[in-house]
Formats: sequence, C-alpha cells, structure tokens
Amino acid sequence: MMAVVMDGKELAQTIKREIMGKVESSDITPGAASVLVGDEPSSKKYVELKGKDCRSVGINFQTHQLPKDVSEEELLGLIDELNEDSEIHGIIIQLPLPQKLSAEKVIMRVDPAKDVDGLHPYNVGKLWLGDYELERDLVPSTPKGIMELLEHYDVEIQGKEAVIINRSNLVGKPLAKLLLDKNATVTTCHSKTKNIEEHMQRADILVSAVGRRPEFQITENMVKEGAVVVDVGMSYINDKLYGDVDFEEVKGKTSHITPMPGGVGPMTRVALLQNILIAAGI
Repeated sequence: MMAVVMDGKELAQTIKREIMGKVESSDITPGAASVLVGDEPSSKKYVELKGKDCRSVGINFQTHQLPKDVSEEELLGLIDELNEDSEIHGIIIQLPLPQKLSAEKVIMRVDPAKDVDGLHPYNVGKLWLGDYELERDLVPSTPKGIMELLEHYDVEIQGKEAVIINRSNLVGKPLAKLLLDKNATVTTCHSKTKNIEEHMQRADILVSAVGRRPEFQITENMVKEGAVVVDVGMSYINDKLYGDVDFEEVKGKTSHITPMPGGVGPMTRVALLQNILIAAGI
C-alpha cells in the first residue's frame, strides 16, 4: 500500500499566506501577548517560535517574562492589564507554570474572548456543548490543526473507529470531541488503559500523543492495515526529534500518515495564528 504522507508543513505555509492576506487587507492590526513565568529553556524556545510565527504574518507580538518566584497576585494583575489592552487580541499563558501558581486560576482570569489557547472554561464549554465552528471559535491549536489536516487530505471520519492515546486538556479531550462531532466512534487511551495494543489494532484513525520514546513506540504490528496514523508525540534522543511512530516501518501499512517533524507541529503553530485572527475579529 502506498501511504499518503500528510504534509503539515506545506499546508501550514498555504494557510499562512491566507492569514497574511487577511491581515494586510484588514484595518485591524492583530496583537498577541505571551506570558512566561521563569526561564525554563524549552518554554522560552516555544515563546520565541510563537513570536516569530506571529511577526511573519503581521501580528504584533509581546513577551512578558516574569521571575519564577512571582506572586500569584502580580501575575493575575498582569493578565488584568492585558485583558484591558485594546491592542492585545490574544493572550497566551505559557504552560506549565511553577507549581506554587494555580494554572486553573490563571487561565480563568484570561478574558475568554482573548483565550487563543481555548482553555478557558467558557471556550471549553462551548466546545463540549457543540456550540462552535472551527472557523469562528477558539479551540485548542493541536486538535484544530489535526482536523484541518484530515480535512485537507479528504480523510473519511464518519463511522470510523478513532483511537486517541492522550487525555490532556490541550490534545486528547478536545480532539475526542471534534472527532465525535464528525461522527467517529472515539476511544481515549492513557497510561492506565489495559491491553492498549488491542485498541490500537482496531483503529481506523490512530492519534498518538505520548512523547515517551523509546519506552513507548508504535510499530507495524500495532497498526491496522489501511489505518490513518497521526503522530503528535515528541521525544528528543541525543538532540534528535522523534515521534511516537516508527515512521519508516509503519508507513507501508497505512493509507495516510503524518511525518515527524513536518506533520502536526506546523499545523499546531498555524492554528494558533488563526485563533489570534478570530480573537481580533479578522
């Protein structure tokens, strides 16, 4: 079987060009602000990438870096200021926060209309009640990017068995709802799932977001013939990036598969830009 490699990098570039056109023709200059607590290297790198992405399409981007011992009161005060700032349309809280800070309280403080990560209970509630459209509402970037990738490659979802190996608020839970709303039969697996390979082997659509390679690695015998495989997991081994899926081994058994890198990652990044434009009303 000749698998279709779902090229997220190429599709993301096409979407970025569309975003640039919208920004150029709009009277509004979209603005986003990232709130970073501490100086954890990977978090700093993610914020820098988000800033680079935003600026590349004409979105103004600010980074507010606070010391890791910042008080909750000071952090919430900054969010209040950003909520009131009419030039800031999107607020990005870089997670995880230091343990002494309540991520729930911080996310709750963000104006739902500026919650471009789609984590505020208002936006989560809209998603779970089915009161949303991907084109006009704030849905977490990775699930949104995955759905756009599946749609672009004409992957049939209705009536299919979808298995997601992840139950986080950023990926697994919202993606399960998006697939459910497209009439898939969805199974969510996690670290306590028994006989996980049995679930994987019956999946028409398999999405893995574990990021614990080599302890967890998807090989050919775990995948159904003709399955669609979406690899979200990221593991660094000797400074090289790997996904959850053994791409070369699994590819021949699938109908569609995402590469790593160049699959879901670019779609996640461009979906955040789309959310900022939604928040700006563009």
